[in-house]
Parts: sequence; C-alpha cells; structure tokens
Amino acid sequence: MNIIDELEWRDAINQQTDAEGLRELTETTSVSLYCGVDPTGDSMHIGHLIPFMMLKRFQLAGHRPVILIGGATGTIGDPSGRQSERSLQTLEEVQANVDALTAQMKKLFVTDGDNQVRMVNNYDWTHKINVIEFLRDYGKNFNLNTMLAKDVVASRLEDGISFTEFSYQILQSLDYLHLFQHEDVQLQIGGSDQWGNITSGLDLIRKKEGPEAKAYGLTIPLMLKSDGTKFGKSAGGSIWLDANKTTPFEFYQFWANTDDRDVIKYLKYFTFLSKEEIEALAEKVETEPHKREAQKALAEEMTKFVHGDDMLEQAKRITAALFSGDIRSLTADEIEQGFKEMPTFETDGEAKNIVDWLVDLGLEPSKRQAREDVTKGAISMNGEKVTELEFTVSAEHAIGGKFIIIRKGKKNYSLVKLK
Repeated sequence: MNIIDELEWRDAINQQTDAEGLRELTETTSVSLYCGVDPTGDSMHIGHLIPFMMLKRFQLAGHRPVILIGGATGTIGDPSGRQSERSLQTLEEVQANVDALTAQMKKLFVTDGDNQVRMVNNYDWTHKINVIEFLRDYGKNFNLNTMLAKDVVASRLEDGISFTEFSYQILQSLDYLHLFQHEDVQLQIGGSDQWGNITSGLDLIRKKEGPEAKAYGLTIPLMLKSDGTKFGKSAGGSIWLDANKTTPFEFYQFWANTDDRDVIKYLKYFTFLSKEEIEALAEKVETEPHKREAQKALAEEMTKFVHGDDMLEQAKRITAALFSGDIRSLTADEIEQGFKEMPTFETDGEAKNIVDWLVDLGLEPSKRQAREDVTKGAISMNGEKVTELEFTVSAEHAIGGKFIIIRKGKKNYSLVKLK
C-alpha cells in the first residue's frame, strides 16, 4: 500500500497542497519530510504525537524523516490555536526543553540505517541572521495582506497580536526553505492549525527557488472525541509522554478507558496494527463490546510504543491486581503508580487497634461505624479482609515498608503512607 493510500484509509489526511504530485513523488522516490515541535515545555503530550505518528509511518514505508525542534521559534511562540500572547521563556529554559524533547523523540524513532531520523534545531541557522538580512532577504517576500488573511492571524486581530507572534510564520517558512535547500526536504506535515504556516513556507520556497520547485504540504485532521471535546485530556489534565508527569499505568489506563465510539479511530491514528487487525477489532466492538478487546489492544500498543515492554507489563500487572484485589503482588513502586489519584492518608506506623486506627486516620467517621464495617467484612487491608475487632495494625503491614492499602466495600480504595 502506498503511504498516501494508507494515510487515507486511516482518515489521517486533512489537506494537501498537491495531492497528485505528492502521490507520484512518494511512489517514485524515498522522500525527506519534516515535522516540527516547539519546546514550550519539557515533555510532549499525546496531542503532540498525532503528526509524529504520521512521520513514523513515512519512516516505516522507507522515507526519511526529519524532526525539527524549534529552539528559535520556541523563543517567539506560535500563535496558532491561541487567543492570547504566550509568556516568553528564557533561552536557558528553552534549551532545557530542547534537550528533553530531543531525548523523547530519539526513543520513538529509528536512529540508524538509511532512513534514520535526523534531528535538527532551527536555532542553529536562525541565530546567524541579523535583523537587516531578515527584513531584506526574507521579509521582502511576504505580502502583508496575505499574512493578515491567514486564519492564525485573522483570529487574533480583534484582541491584538504582537509583531513577535505575527512574524512567527516568517520564521517557520524560513525553516522549510532551509531544510529544502540543505536537507533535501520536500514535504512538511503538521496539524490542521499549521496549514497557514506550511503554505507560507511553500510560497517562500517558490519565490527563492523558482515556481517549479517540488515541495509539498500535508496536514492532519483536528482530533476531537465523539462527544465533541478536545482529545488528549483527562480529569487530571494532559496525558504526558514523560513517565514522571504521567505514569505508565495512568498512560495505559487513559487508552484502556477509550469510548467505544472513538477506539477504532484511535487505533487507526496511533497504532501500527494492520488494516486486517483493526477491522477484526472493529467487529469485536460491534459484537462483543463488553470484552473491550479494542481498548486493550490500543492501550498495549501505545504504552509499548512510548514506554517500552517492561513498563507495559508493569501497567498490566497493576491493572490486574486492582481488578482482582491481589494488592500484595505489587511492589511499593507499582502501588505508588496505581494509587496516585486515590485518597491518601499518613500514619506514623504506631501499632493500634484496627477500629482506633481507622478513626484516627479519618477513614471512618466514628468507632461505631468502624466496628460495624469490620464485623460485616467491609474492610480489606492489602487485599485481605479484616473481620476481627481485636486486629492490630502496625508498620509491619506496610508493603515495601511504605504503603498500606485499605478498601471499604467493593471499590473505595485509600492509600495510607508511612511517614
């Protein structure tokens, strides 16, 4: 299957500048293409992944990806999708973010072989241009009326946009020109909000290199959930690729909890499963939705892709233990991941009667209620029911010397940490 055919089957193409020309190019040669990300933070979230998954598909099809980390544009701020100006970062903050994002990208892409990923930073060529060169050699090629008509600028005119952010499209256009001239890049891909920046780059290339220059642009559709809300958010905020911001277990659970209406779309966008495999899972969603096989496949593929096999197995162990109640099978680290968002209490580890212990921590409102819950078998500690009112809780019950897990009823878990 031609890479364009595959992207079309996956519903992953929003706009193309020259669909026929790009199809012909990809069928006859190994294409160099690029996608960029600005280092506005020290980690990407899953929303950033969408165009880069497409870049990875091109790589697997034998094409040559270039990843641009915007060390220069990151100091300016892309106005796309924003209603107000960004807060400017220091050069030191930008560089720290560049280093972090570069490390993340290298984990996701093949870094050796003929079609290995190439990492570039636009600061390397942009910082050499002085203001006179910028205005004469590049600014002269941009028509003000055309720039004002771009959606990204037009949407900000009522509330105002600084010259700094207004000039962003010139800097991104300069990137495409540089990569076309020095890295043989002929295709830029990005999210749907990047269409204006991409077409500006193509205009600059043709003004500098001639109207017959073979360069193309392709954008990915805006990702929305079936309920119309923005993709990539959970109740706790963004789903990050950095395991310190979003644990592998949380990452796994995000995908495992995907709505039936969205799961096949996400399998097409985010996994490298074949058409046949995805169609088989689509049938399962229709005939056996309660088994959630499509969601499990999505969660496994994405967690393995971002965090690796070991972290995937850990996420699955935590999930299985929470489902079965076999808490003692988990390590302290796995408990910390699995119970991160659950109510947390602290104890000094002093030995106490179970009733007093529950009330003193605030896990029970009164001794009467505590006694009732214990005798009825409603209290479990580390997966085992406590039914004796004389039971004594001590530091010895802490898993890994750190945590005691209390469950009231069937689903109400609490994490008790030893100070």
